[in-house]
Amino acid sequence: MALFTSTLLLLLFLGCTTGLQTEFSVQCFSKKIPKSDVDLLEFPLNLEYLEAEFFSWGALGRGLDSFAPNLTMGGPPPIGSPRPSSAQAIKKTVRGFPRPLMNLSAATFATAMNNAFEKPLEPPFDPYANDINYLLASYVIPYVGLTGYVGANPKLQSPTSRKLVAGLLGVESGQDAVLRALLYERAFAKVYPYGITVAEFTNKISSLRNKLGKRGLKDEGLIVEPIQGAEGKIPGNVLVGDRYSLSFGRTPEEILRIVYGTGKEDKPGGFYPEGGDGKIAKSHLRHHFNKLGV
Repeated sequence: MALFTSTLLLLLFLGCTTGLQTEFSVQCFSKKIPKSDVDLLEFPLNLEYLEAEFFSWGALGRGLDSFAPNLTMGGPPPIGSPRPSSAQAIKKTVRGFPRPLMNLSAATFATAMNNAFEKPLEPPFDPYANDINYLLASYVIPYVGLTGYVGANPKLQSPTSRKLVAGLLGVESGQDAVLRALLYERAFAKVYPYGITVAEFTNKISSLRNKLGKRGLKDEGLIVEPIQGAEGKIPGNVLVGDRYSLSFGRTPEEILRIVYGTGKEDKPGGFYPEGGDGKIAKSHLRHHFNKLGV
């Protein structure tokens, strides 16, 4: 499910580069999409590449280069893919960019978990060790993209752009709901060998994302204080939303702070050791390198 979703989203981005005559690509070639929309639509490719590679390696033992090399546009293979996704939708509307260098190694996830718990876990967390660990690692990624689509939608000018993002958001939300439901079934199970429940893992990960994003509460784990739950009464939190049960939105800058793991949109790291691609991400990287005198 997650692999199909991420690959589908990638495919929708391909129209401008392949010339496929889909509803979105025809409108793309007729230049009905403002440049500001293009920048916002291209930005999610960073996360869709990450999801597609993570889920394809986990499910099939191989990545995009194996079964959809055209999607990567010659970008470097990810670091640390485990042994033996939605970007298509975006590329049918805007031109997109090559897959950025990504780090999917166990060490990257271990660092994220250590930061979430504010202490080293022993042994280091390995997302590829077992099913529970893989589900928890899956929790780290897709929801961030979901909030990005929510945040981008009101800024889009073109009906074509808004229609695309609405469609992407629907699928991304379903993917996140499936992952959260699978984890919720195991909420009080303890993750071996840490003796920490699945729910506590999700709460710590969500708290870390809130901290890195630096824009308040936009993330919640599976079990919350009733005041934070639906209608301010329910601790169970399969679907996350604000007090009106609406999805939280994030800006590209918030997302970069989170996926870089640095809390700074101009300081790459984490899943993107060299930073993201596209106009928005690169504009912040230029600021970073200018400060370094590079």
